[in-house]
Amino acid sequence: MDRVKRQLAPYLLILPGGLWLLLFFVVPMVAMLSLSLQQGDVVNGYRFTFHWQNYTEAIEAYNTQLIRSLIYGVIATIILIILAFPVAYWIAFYGGKRKSTYLFLLLLPFFVSFVLRTISWRQILTDDGPVLSPLKSIGLLPESYHILGTAPAVICGLVYNFLPFMVLPVYVALERIDPRVVEAARDLYANPATSFRKVILPLALPGVFAGVLMSFVPVSSDYVNSEVLGSSSTTMIGQVIQKQYLNNSDYPTASALSFILMAVLLVGIFAYARALGTEDVMKVAAR
Repeated sequence: MDRVKRQLAPYLLILPGGLWLLLFFVVPMVAMLSLSLQQGDVVNGYRFTFHWQNYTEAIEAYNTQLIRSLIYGVIATIILIILAFPVAYWIAFYGGKRKSTYLFLLLLPFFVSFVLRTISWRQILTDDGPVLSPLKSIGLLPESYHILGTAPAVICGLVYNFLPFMVLPVYVALERIDPRVVEAARDLYANPATSFRKVILPLALPGVFAGVLMSFVPVSSDYVNSEVLGSSSTTMIGQVIQKQYLNNSDYPTASALSFILMAVLLVGIFAYARALGTEDVMKVAAR
């Protein structure tokens, strides 16, 4: 009896999490897959007809928004790495006893609603806001210059809202580095740049890899920033899906677009993982 309990114990432990995933991930995904292959309308109802044309029609109609979302996602993710790495590096190596305080201060603005933070960026980037107005008054920018409704405004909002998704994984990876390893590199006459390139950066790659996974996917599928900070020329695929679901009630097209976006993101992630060399990254993480 005790042997049976020991054998069942691991399965019982994962049962709550497994049921949660089944109920709130697998079931909705299956329902959405079914919707993506249906035909009909809200008035007459939808019928499952294996209508694969929903996918081809969705790609033909919204390929511009899909490509734009991926471009914004790549640009925002690169900027996130550039901004997050120095912050995480400083906290990990120079934060001392106040590391937790600095992390808390970093996360403090994110206790405010995602939508409210994005709206605040709209107020900051308005033509008469605290950023553009002083620059225009001293003549550094022309009076006709504006940033709201443009791609830079959307990307700024994306970077701001998803910065912790990059900082925290990179910080965890850097914080695990044994300082004696860095000291050993310096004892072997490695200058700071070589020490960073040969020692610190390879050991931080697992954090960078995790940060890219955690930021690139939500950034590429976001619709709030493009809705609040953008215009019709900056529409992202998340906006299209949201409007197809809630405004047009075109559930098959919205579901098909969701699966197309998910497939494209998975292909991009696997390509990134292969280029980075996930096996090497995992070996570094294990060490």
